[in-house]
Amino acid sequence: MTDIAVMGTRRFGWVNWRGLQTLAVREVMRFMAVWTQTILAPLATAGLFMVIFSIAIGPRRGDVMGVDFTTFIAPGILMMTVIQNAFANTSSSIVIGKVQGNIVDTLMPPLSAAELVLGYLAGAIGRGLMVALGVLIGVAIFLGIVPHHPLMTLGYVVLGSALMGALGMVAGIFANKFDQMAAITNFIVTPLAFLSGTFYSVEALPPLLYGITQYNPVFYLIDGLRFSVIGVSDSAPLMGAVIVVGTTLAICGLAWAMFRRGYRLKA
Repeated sequence: MTDIAVMGTRRFGWVNWRGLQTLAVREVMRFMAVWTQTILAPLATAGLFMVIFSIAIGPRRGDVMGVDFTTFIAPGILMMTVIQNAFANTSSSIVIGKVQGNIVDTLMPPLSAAELVLGYLAGAIGRGLMVALGVLIGVAIFLGIVPHHPLMTLGYVVLGSALMGALGMVAGIFANKFDQMAAITNFIVTPLAFLSGTFYSVEALPPLLYGITQYNPVFYLIDGLRFSVIGVSDSAPLMGAVIVVGTTLAICGLAWAMFRRGYRLKA
């Protein structure tokens, strides 16, 4: 009985730092192994968005909130790229593990539910930071846009990556097949990104759509990042940060509960 009790205890303290580090490194190495798909491709897509909207709409659009249209949409495209890739990183990792049957390799090690959440989030935040850096370098070179508040920019990129990385965990745990994951992406993530002031000021929306937008956390991510980069926003950045932090903690809590119960992960 004594030997069994000893074997069942965590002999590495309250936090399994080595295990947490291993999971985080694995998640980073997983997307870096195919960097042309996970880093280069999103940067090319962001560049195409900038070019197409600038050429097709920019010359006739005029200023938006006191800045030219191309400058206005740059932070929105930056955040949209960050959140889409952060979501894809965690959701694809979990769904692929479930489909291939090797999710057990993640669940069997002595990692708590909180450590699993943090490990997956580390990969999402790492990927979000890398694509954000690439987009920022591009807009600095071609548009001459340099963030007005660099630390705030960093904070919102991390917040956006954490929020959508947590949502990606929840979606990945819930989905059992790739088509279910595609449905979540198409009907939840993409509308959240596009209907959040990425390409327009929400002040121009009809009252009903404006009211709905106030409940979209991605709106506060894009609006806060826009303020940190070019100094204009539709809402108070501090209030937006509080809303995003609260939403992120709530979704992380849901992911923690799902990991702890083994929901759709264990037989």
